[in-house]
Amino acid sequence: MPPNATTGNGTVTPGSPLGESEATDLLQAICFKTGPPRTVGVELEWLIHDAVRPDLRVTPERLDAAFAEVRALRLDSLLTFEPGGQLELSSRPAGSLMGCVDVVAADLAAVRGTLGRSGLTPTGLGVDPWRSPRRWLQEPRYDAMEAALDRSGTAGRAMMCTSASVQVCLDAGEEEPGPLGHGRRWQLAHLLGAVLVAAFANSPFQQGARTGWRSTRQGLWAALDPERTLAPPQHLPPREAWATHVLDTSVMCIRTDTGPWEVPAGLTFRQWIRGGGSRPPTRADLEYHMTTCFPPARPRGHLELRMIDAQSGTDGWLVPLAVATALFDDPEAAETVYRTVKPLAETAGANAAPRNPLWRAAARDGLTDPELRAAASVCFEAALGALPRIGATTAVLDTVADFTERYVARGRCPADDLPDLLAPSTAAAWAEASAAGTRTTSSGKGSSA
Repeated sequence: MPPNATTGNGTVTPGSPLGESEATDLLQAICFKTGPPRTVGVELEWLIHDAVRPDLRVTPERLDAAFAEVRALRLDSLLTFEPGGQLELSSRPAGSLMGCVDVVAADLAAVRGTLGRSGLTPTGLGVDPWRSPRRWLQEPRYDAMEAALDRSGTAGRAMMCTSASVQVCLDAGEEEPGPLGHGRRWQLAHLLGAVLVAAFANSPFQQGARTGWRSTRQGLWAALDPERTLAPPQHLPPREAWATHVLDTSVMCIRTDTGPWEVPAGLTFRQWIRGGGSRPPTRADLEYHMTTCFPPARPRGHLELRMIDAQSGTDGWLVPLAVATALFDDPEAAETVYRTVKPLAETAGANAAPRNPLWRAAARDGLTDPELRAAASVCFEAALGALPRIGATTAVLDTVADFTERYVARGRCPADDLPDLLAPSTAAAWAEASAAGTRTTSSGKGSSA
């Protein structure tokens, strides 16, 4: 086909060179697929530790053997692995919150049991508190990612190899304005997102020391790259904002069939289209490029909320999933929460998340910040009211209520409950309590996770 050739329906074929207008049209067509919110999904990343001595590094050979057994499981969720040996379960889109919860809980139980037979356990913390970054996966994608992110410091390797999260996936929303409109939900993701960072902050340690952040993971994302992790400008319509952001973000790598992938410096995708790269980009290149943009909320047809630290215990992950789903998908809660978090835009200022004052306060101070605590109190109460309306069971409602009472009502977050994890004996006790679904607090008392 000639350059910029299209199929009969006007769509650029995956292998043909891509023009700038086609790229813009494609991005705007696929980033927000609108309609009444109906489906929900979750991606759970887990650090993998020795069940007895989580402060000791698990050897690659041991990971290989254990992961071979996990791969043999028949799971409903997609199973993948991250560069540092983190394990990820990604649910299929479910028709309800409880449909998602039930499937993922069963898959997670199977994975826990299999890892346990190898003396390993999945750990829910936003950043590994003990181990320095070391890559387990040796693949061209991660070779290129490491080289690209190294240009802005050490945060990239730490993110790749020692971080873990709960990512909630929700429908983009309706085309029309209103509580469930995609424009409102896009704005809500960036204001409520800071509240979720603060409420679920769970990573105060890194490489054997306290960092001064309650969410060190969010601090890493903020330091990662001058542009790749920023939210698009909020003053533009969502589709226009996202398309512009993607085209003006630097290309992380240019894939090759043989040898190392190219890692160009300072080449945006728009410049690549205009002839700046070693070959013309294709639709497949654009689709891959989108996966290397890491804003806190990413539109992939649906909305992907990427700002939440991994949570400890067997069911800690339920809380952010349930709260986010209730606040976005229940119209009454969505309206209440929007009115609550809209004033936070003044605190955020002109800078994009996660590099503005609001998000920095959320990551560093958690719910000790008075403004974030007040907003979180309203948001969690709204979620508790909405959960029965979206079909949540009593068990899920009780889990969210326990979290609300233990943390939100007291201006605390999970990071505030973590003990000094640096002593081997404390690390072992914490691992046992966490695996059992309880969290050992700094006072030595146990609490359900």
